[in-house]
Amino acid sequence: MTQVNVNSELLYRVTAPTSFIFNIGAATTDCQTIDQESLRVSPQVEYSWCKLNQYGSRGIRLTVQPCELEITYSAKVSLVPEVSLPLTLDEVDHQELPVEVLPFLNPSRYCESDKLGQFAWREFSGVLPGHTRVQAVTDWVNMNIAYISGTTDASSSARDVLIQRTGVCRDFAHVSISLCRALGIPARYVSGYAVGLEPPDFHGFFEAYLHGRWYLFDATKMAPVSGLVRIGVGRDAADSSFATIVGQAQLLSLSVGAHSNQAVDQDGQEENAISTA
Repeated sequence: MTQVNVNSELLYRVTAPTSFIFNIGAATTDCQTIDQESLRVSPQVEYSWCKLNQYGSRGIRLTVQPCELEITYSAKVSLVPEVSLPLTLDEVDHQELPVEVLPFLNPSRYCESDKLGQFAWREFSGVLPGHTRVQAVTDWVNMNIAYISGTTDASSSARDVLIQRTGVCRDFAHVSISLCRALGIPARYVSGYAVGLEPPDFHGFFEAYLHGRWYLFDATKMAPVSGLVRIGVGRDAADSSFATIVGQAQLLSLSVGAHSNQAVDQDGQEENAISTA
């Protein structure tokens, strides 16, 4: 078991009546539990926790009048992952995939897998199916996409990133997801906190469905997957934004942290496959 302390602070200037849904709280799954949790909202307004989907994602809903809004969240999270040997994890035949997994084979707003099939099969058809092939996709993205902040924005898709060969964590995840889906491997976007990430921020990574479970991958290799704490899950980043805003608000500052007293593989090169779904 690994215990991780996570925290985030968000400050907004709100200039009109505005409704927010914050997706910053750690999710609860069979492998990830919340031992302690606190939330502070300033100014003091009514808020409620809501279930965002069936994958453990939770939202904080509130509405405020013009003000400076500060949200402070912290939690102590226990991770008890399912650990497997990569070579034992096969791809699941399409006809045997559970119905709830099938949507993660389809193209989505940021992951145009239907337009990348020829490229994906040319690059990865000769790779051993299963975890080995997903790892090959992850390695390819890591080696061929440069991590450069500010080179993409909220409209950038996987194809855009493949053309310009630069992006940030969400872009690395989107390209990986798109290539996996093009190969017939269900894949989904995960947002979260990450131990060892520099500079600290919310992190985007992904999961692939292998041998009946969802397994974690991080194409940036900037943080070990054993130290990833999930917040949200979706088809792509559009489904798991840390803030959904209806109204007028400007983000003034953002601070994020994740720390663990247990040792994690800081090189991000764990030999085992890890599932915390």
